[in-house]
Amino acid sequence: MATPGDAASHVRGSRPPVRAVPLRPPALDTATAPPLPLVLALAVPLLFLAACTGGEARETAAPAPQASGGTVRIALNEQAGYEAGAAVIGRLLTQELGYRVQTVRLTPAESWEGLEKGTVDVIVENWGREALKRTYIEEKKVAVSAGKSGTRGVIGWYVPQWMADKYPGITDWRRLNRYAHLFKTNKSGNLGQLLDGDPSYVTNDEALVRNLGLDYRVVHASGEKALIDAARRATRDRTPLLMHFYEPQWLFTQIKLAKVNLPPYAIGCDADPARVRCDYPPYLLDKIVSRRFADTGGRAYELVRNFSWTNEQQNAVANDMAGGMAGDGLDAARAAQKWIDANRITWKQWIPD
Repeated sequence: MATPGDAASHVRGSRPPVRAVPLRPPALDTATAPPLPLVLALAVPLLFLAACTGGEARETAAPAPQASGGTVRIALNEQAGYEAGAAVIGRLLTQELGYRVQTVRLTPAESWEGLEKGTVDVIVENWGREALKRTYIEEKKVAVSAGKSGTRGVIGWYVPQWMADKYPGITDWRRLNRYAHLFKTNKSGNLGQLLDGDPSYVTNDEALVRNLGLDYRVVHASGEKALIDAARRATRDRTPLLMHFYEPQWLFTQIKLAKVNLPPYAIGCDADPARVRCDYPPYLLDKIVSRRFADTGGRAYELVRNFSWTNEQQNAVANDMAGGMAGDGLDAARAAQKWIDANRITWKQWIPD
């Protein structure tokens, strides 16, 4: 798998964009450009304005970042936790090292393509994706790993905690058929419903249902927000729900979900996606950068390489973006700044000498 939701490549479900990081100021005509001090003076307010208004870059190739200064392009995938990390890195690149930051909103697969095209420098959080690593790191040699992100990924099937308390054994896959009638919906017909995220993301769930002989049908929601809304309703209204979900995820700071125990994962058990009958593997998430950025990115690359935080730290920023239980969240830039202001002792270690 690869990210929450992208199983064989396991990807997470998408969520509506939370605009986060500043846009690069418009390029200057070098023939008529003002002196460098004036350019730098103009750049700062422009960056501040972009950070407040939000925005994303168009996908066009750009020069590699310089050893200091220049522009860093960060792929922005539609998951709250990913956006939290991108926002923190972006703020530090801008405020501490003087770089400009552009975000390029792409799917996970498009992000890897961007590393080759020169339209992306950094993928902040990668969930496995061994096939893409083989293609872009080993074969094409246009990307490299920039080390672990510090977060640990878990993907699987979840039910509200109240169901685990009320129905003995419901978190044991061998007893799921006993409770299939509880999960029937108009979309699943006579079978229990297993709610997945956006259909554009690949999971092992249909193969697992088939190969484990479960009386369930995979039904797709529109993305991460739809899964979160479903989990909140099921917890609030005590309605049955079985869904594909993942950690780290800020929702776990608000409600309790119980993970279903599928057959234990063993190395190679998911090698053939059509025959898989085991749980998703645990993930030590990593950062991926273009080889060009690794070679020429200077202090920007060093900061990305040094960046490492915990599931709890990521969830804190993502939860502020979501607005906690009130639902009136901060934009990603402000949520990142709140965390930066309170955690200097952590991020100061990431800043290169």
